[in-house]
Amino acid sequence: MPADNLASLLATATARLKAAGSDTPTLDARLLLQAATALTREDLILGPDLRLTPEQQSVFEGLLARREHHEPVSRILGSREFYGRDFKVTSATLDPRPDTETIIDAALKVMPQGARLLDLGTGTGAIAITLLAERPDASGMATDLSPEALAVAGENATRLGVADRLTLREGNWFAPVTGTFDIILSNPPYIPAGDIAGLDPDVRNFDPALALSGGSDGLDPYRVIASGADARLGEGGHVLVEIGAGQAGDVEAIFAARGFSASGLHRDLGGHTRCLGFNRAEK
Repeated sequence: MPADNLASLLATATARLKAAGSDTPTLDARLLLQAATALTREDLILGPDLRLTPEQQSVFEGLLARREHHEPVSRILGSREFYGRDFKVTSATLDPRPDTETIIDAALKVMPQGARLLDLGTGTGAIAITLLAERPDASGMATDLSPEALAVAGENATRLGVADRLTLREGNWFAPVTGTFDIILSNPPYIPAGDIAGLDPDVRNFDPALALSGGSDGLDPYRVIASGADARLGEGGHVLVEIGAGQAGDVEAIFAARGFSASGLHRDLGGHTRCLGFNRAEK
């Protein structure tokens, strides 16, 4: 890439990323340029004729090349904004998506005062940490099978000021859990194993397989959550799970077979069913 002014650099970078298949080439180019130069968005607007140093040029080219090979910007930068907060992401964690904010909105509507929450398969900790940050009266526990992911969640909890109210446990689903909770939440792996090879390379090549595959039909984690939730759910408690496209009916049936009734269907900003809520069915 020739040493040119910022306006020209952004235009060229945007064109390259669009050709590489990015859905948001203009935004990606701007964020990578800011990372390479430490310039703010305002700097880019007010100084379109500024030029990069050779070192900045080299760094920007390296970042741009990574994005052209489908590495998500959040992984290149090492962080993702979620519900207005920055979360550290690594190769050990799922990259939190804006769609998952749907479960946050749903949870905030039903969490009682002083709620105890349980986040299963926490990854970056985005769900548990966000809810604790939004509700300073709440506390909770988060589990993950990956010790590397739990370490990231611990860093995020400390940096965002909720570590004293969040217990992290390593283990598979409910295995390391003790006590009961007012709300159980999860964004589990829900991609059928046979579909993973056909996912976008941004996802397939960079999100950990452990956080993607939900078994042969994508529903295995819901079976585990439904079978274990009753023993860990307090009186009047709620279960909230994120789901994939077309899974609502199957997931409702799985929970119904375990004595739960559907309590809410929550759509994301695109209008897709993204989160389901459950309570114990009335006897």
